[in-house]
Amino acid sequence: MVAVEGLVLIVLGIAQALTVDSSRLVLGLTTTGFFLVYGAGLVFVAVRGLWKAARWSRGPTVFTQLIQLLIAYSLWDGGSKAVAAGLAVLAVAILVCVFQKASTDALTAGDSNDHVL
Repeated sequence: MVAVEGLVLIVLGIAQALTVDSSRLVLGLTTTGFFLVYGAGLVFVAVRGLWKAARWSRGPTVFTQLIQLLIAYSLWDGGSKAVAAGLAVLAVAILVCVFQKASTDALTAGDSNDHVL
């Protein structure tokens, strides 16, 4: 699910790049860059960290989901209740998965899986 979040952010970054308006060039480019880098980071955490049960991957995963919950909360009053609910449900589902005993045991099993590369 974390990799899917990352891929969605990459797609949003590409969509943002395709719609950059010359009157808001800097905002469009920085938003594009943010989505692309953030999405690539999430894909990296999912593929190189969570997939291999590396201890370091738990922190970025939890942090990302907490940010997503805050984003969902901020979207709730803006007429985007469906998007906000989807973001919140996904974030809570991932947090539940990460904090399950089996996941916690796998992610804190030892230092043998603790390398990044």
